[in-house]
Amino acid sequence: MPVSSATILPLAEATAVIPAGRFRIGSDAFYPEERSTRWVELLSFAIDRTPITNAQFAVFVHQTGWVTDCERAEPAGSAVFRMTDGPVDLRDSRHWWAFVEGASWRHPQGPGSSLNGLELHPVVHISYDDALAFAQWRGGRLPSESEWEVAARGGLIDCDYAWGNELMPGDRLLANIWVGSFPWYHAGTDVPGPTVVSTYPPNGYGLFDMIGNVWEWTATPFAASGPMPPAAVEDCGCGRAGGGKQPVEQTLGQTLERTLKGGSYLCAAEYCARYRPAARIGLPAQTSTAHVGFRCAYDLA
Repeated sequence: MPVSSATILPLAEATAVIPAGRFRIGSDAFYPEERSTRWVELLSFAIDRTPITNAQFAVFVHQTGWVTDCERAEPAGSAVFRMTDGPVDLRDSRHWWAFVEGASWRHPQGPGSSLNGLELHPVVHISYDDALAFAQWRGGRLPSESEWEVAARGGLIDCDYAWGNELMPGDRLLANIWVGSFPWYHAGTDVPGPTVVSTYPPNGYGLFDMIGNVWEWTATPFAASGPMPPAAVEDCGCGRAGGGKQPVEQTLGQTLERTLKGGSYLCAAEYCARYRPAARIGLPAQTSTAHVGFRCAYDLA
């Protein structure tokens, strides 16, 4: 994929500094795995203003020769979202997820698809190990869950969303989430998917897409805050490999190893209201899907 200098900002301009302090995270109002609200103390750190884009990941691959987990799998491929023809049982994510051989960050919808025009979209089909390799190459790391949530809150305290307590203040959509009836009718576009990373307004720290667009890996083991309740996995197809390299039944029997934050373009009010800073899911580290990406954090000391 050709990459122009206009698609890559210098690191200092591409990051925001989060001040040190004592912050309140978690939520008692939504899903069990988010409980309970608590205080954390953090040192100051920097974090990418946007999720890592296809253009940025392409530079990494060009310079290192990195091959992603889903490209090395047998068979090679990843989980791709497919809209259904009508209403389906929302307890079974196999209705809308399909393992597609050949799907990868280069071919997000599978063979025949490309990144043309998607340079500034978040890179997807990225496993935890892929994200970690990129972060280390860039001189950074993956943020902890606490760091990610504090950054997502943008300086607000005890607010449900990254911009306040209303999902759509003034009927204005402030993040790339599902609008319509999941998974068969999308009121925003004919084909739901990731959007350019600066499409929606930034939060109070100047960060984009901390809510919606794509789920983002963090460095925190999911079990560190308690296992994801089986009911939460069953109710939210986001919490599964989604028909990825392992069948859903196998994934449900595995330890959910790493925490992801932020929700994605597939989060819908009637199905998965995880488009909030406190929301969290866990996935095995080698999982890749069409709605999972990442951003990097950087130590300042």
